[in-house]
Amino acid sequence: MITAALANVFNPICLFLIWVGTVIGIIFGSVPGLSATMAVVLFLPMTFSLEATRGIALLVGLYMGGISGGLISAILLKIPGTPSSISTVFDGGPMAEKGEAGRALGVGILYSFIGSIMGILALMFISPMLAKVCLLFGPAEYFSVAVFSLTIIAALSGKDLLNGLIAGLTGLALSMVGMAPIDTKVRYTFGNYQLLNGFDITVLLIGVFAVTDIILAGFGRRTLAQRLEQKKYQLKGYGISLVEFIQQIPNAIISSIIGIIIGILPGIGGSTAGLLAYTAEKSRSKYPEKFGTGIIDGVIASETSNNAVIGGSLVPLLCMGIPGNTVAAVFLGGLLVHGINPGPLIFYKSGVYVYGIYFALIVASFCMLIFERMGLRIFAKLLDIPKHILLPIIMVMCCVGAYSSNSRVFDVQCVLFFALLGLMFKCFKIPSTPLIIGFILGSMFEENLRMALQASHGDWSIFITRPISCAFLIIAVVFCTYTLITNLRGRKKAEEEGKEYHEAEEGEL
Repeated sequence: MITAALANVFNPICLFLIWVGTVIGIIFGSVPGLSATMAVVLFLPMTFSLEATRGIALLVGLYMGGISGGLISAILLKIPGTPSSISTVFDGGPMAEKGEAGRALGVGILYSFIGSIMGILALMFISPMLAKVCLLFGPAEYFSVAVFSLTIIAALSGKDLLNGLIAGLTGLALSMVGMAPIDTKVRYTFGNYQLLNGFDITVLLIGVFAVTDIILAGFGRRTLAQRLEQKKYQLKGYGISLVEFIQQIPNAIISSIIGIIIGILPGIGGSTAGLLAYTAEKSRSKYPEKFGTGIIDGVIASETSNNAVIGGSLVPLLCMGIPGNTVAAVFLGGLLVHGINPGPLIFYKSGVYVYGIYFALIVASFCMLIFERMGLRIFAKLLDIPKHILLPIIMVMCCVGAYSSNSRVFDVQCVLFFALLGLMFKCFKIPSTPLIIGFILGSMFEENLRMALQASHGDWSIFITRPISCAFLIIAVVFCTYTLITNLRGRKKAEEEGKEYHEAEEGEL
C-alpha cells in the first residue's frame, strides 16, 4: 500500500496539483475576507472529475496553504487573513511597525512548516492506534461520540454557551430535512421535492462561509481600504539565528502539542489553538510583559499551533468520520465523493488513499515552506487588488460551485438562504462552526440513536451499560458542568467588579 501511495502522490500531475493548491491556498489565506475554508469549498467541485488521490492532493494543498497564508496580512496589515492567524497579529503587527516585518514573516513561515510536520507525525502515529480502538465501537458508542462532540462545542464556547447551543441545534435541525434514516420517512420538506435528499454540505458551506464573508467584506470596504498600506521589509533566510532556534524548541513543542490536541477535539479550530498557545507561552515566559510589543515568541506560538491543527483535525476525521474543524468538514465531503468512507476500517478498505493523504500533506508542507518564502513579495502585492473587482469574481465562483454539486439552480437559491442565515448569525454574534458540526453530526447522531435503540428493543440503558459509550457521556456531562460553573463564576466576578467600580465613582463624587 505504501509503495502504491508513493507512486500515486509522486506522479507529476499529482505533484503539480499539490503545488497549485498550495499556492492558491496561500493567496486565499493572505487576502483579508477570504479563507482556507473558502478556498477548499470553491475548489471541491473541481475535484469530482479527478482520480481520488489527485483530487484529495489538491484539497490538501489548499488546506495547507490557506492556513499558513493568513500570517502575511496578519503581520503586514494587522488584519488576520484567516481566523487561525488572529493571535499572530498580537506580536507580528508590532514587529512590522518596528521595521521587523521581514523577520516576523520569515519566522512565521518557518514555524508554520514545523507545526505542520508535527501535526502530520501525530496523524500518522495516532490514527492507526485510534482506529483499532474504534473497531470496538457500535451504534451506542457512535451516538455517545456524537453527543460528546456536540457538547464540547458548547462547553468551549465560553461566555457564548447559549449561542453555541443555538448554532449546534440549528445545524442538527437542518440535517433532519429530507428522508429519515432507516425508515426513509419524509419530513420538513414542506412539499418541496428538491429537499427529499436534504441540504448539500457543499452548498451549506459556500453559503454560510464564502458568501457571508463576501457580503461582510463589502460592508467593511472603507475600513479595509484605510488599512491597506504596504509596509517595507527586508528578509534574509528565515529571520532567526541558530541560537534563537534552539531557545525556541520548548515553545515549538508545547505549541505543537496544543495545536494537535485542539485539532483532535471537534469543532474548535486554529484560532482557539493559536490563542491558547500564545497564552501558554506568555504564562511560562521569563518576560511576559514583552508579549504584545513585538517579539518572535508570540509569532512562533501562534503559527506553530494553528498549523499543527491541520494534522490533528484529520485524526478524528479518518478514524471516526468526525471533522475536527470546518475545513476538515469540507475535506470529509471530498473523501465521500470519491467513495472513501472514514471510520475504523478505512486503513483496511482505503489504506492506499490514507497513506496518499500522509504523503500529500508532507509534500504540501515543503511546497508551503518554499513557495511562500519565494513568492512573499508577490503574495503581499495581492493585498492591493481592489475589492470591487475581487469580490464579484469570488461570488460568481461560489454560484458555479453550488450549481455544479448537483446541477440544480435550487442549490444556488439555497446558497443565498444560507448566506442570509450566516449574516444573521454574525449580527447576533452566534458562531458558525457549531452550525456546521451540528449539520455534519446530525445524521450520525440520529442514525446511531435509532440503531442502538432497535438493537436494545427500546432500552435506553444500552448507552450507560456499555463502558465506552458511558465514558463519552460522562465526559460530555463533565464538560457541560465545568462550563456552567465557570460562566457563573465569571458572571459573579464581573458583577462584583462592576459594583466596586460604581461605589468608587460615588465616593469620588
